[in-house]
Amino acid sequence: MAGQLLRGCGRAVAAGRAPVPRALPAAPGLCPRRGCGEAAALRAMGFSEEQARRLLGLEPRLGLQRREAAAAQLLLLGLSAEAALGLLERIPAVLRLPAERLQERTAELRRLGLDGGQLQRAVSRCPQLLTLPRKRMAAAVRLLREQCLFTAEQLREVLGTCPAVLLEEPHSLHHHFQYAYFRMGVQQKEMVKARLFRMPFAELRNRHIFLERRGLYQTPHKGQTQTSNPKLKDILQLPEKDFLASLARSTPEEYEVFKKLLAREEEEEEKEKEDEEEDRDALYAEDNEDLDK
Repeated sequence: MAGQLLRGCGRAVAAGRAPVPRALPAAPGLCPRRGCGEAAALRAMGFSEEQARRLLGLEPRLGLQRREAAAAQLLLLGLSAEAALGLLERIPAVLRLPAERLQERTAELRRLGLDGGQLQRAVSRCPQLLTLPRKRMAAAVRLLREQCLFTAEQLREVLGTCPAVLLEEPHSLHHHFQYAYFRMGVQQKEMVKARLFRMPFAELRNRHIFLERRGLYQTPHKGQTQTSNPKLKDILQLPEKDFLASLARSTPEEYEVFKKLLAREEEEEEKEKEDEEEDRDALYAEDNEDLDK
């Protein structure tokens, strides 16, 4: 049979009418253009063709199912396709998270009081919340409630306006709170209203001490001061230029010199502490030698 077919082909070639070979049928589900099927699936979810292309360029080794699941969870939060894509471009690790993990994390944020627009804004501003280990988040929440004594409503407001507070190390977060509470004499209600945790602690300290040394801020004693302190909201939220002009009554040059001098003071204080610790360790070592003898 095979010989007959070969002879038939030979005669056809000799006669100049060789059959034109037909292309094999395409495998079902495949597209001649690479990624066409994936892009179509993303477009069905609401992404434009250009957005789908950008999304497919992230974590290219991931399968379509994982990519769709992550995008779907963000869209369920109420984010637009562009906002969801922007979040994934900033934190591509979100794509590697199982859908169950993303659902669990958003459920935890809702239990803390974030919902609707607040949850959308919190995740958009701080997408690291979706990849933050559960224990780390729980430690920050426990500190804010049990040691900083924020009410549940105040905590919800803090998380809604300053979601990055959950990324802070508990020790640093507690120090930030204690400085405002004890050193500046500010209560929790005012901290929440002024959005205390939005400003890095170093800048808060710089501004406060600068005002203090210029006689424009005084730590309250038993709730009383001899001067009228500026509001925490103004200290934190005014741009540096306005802060210097309206509150500190100073120039940018003076403020820069002050910050350098303050940094030098801190270095010297740290060096003194280290020397004291070394002297203390040496003293203990001598005492132990005497005891051994």
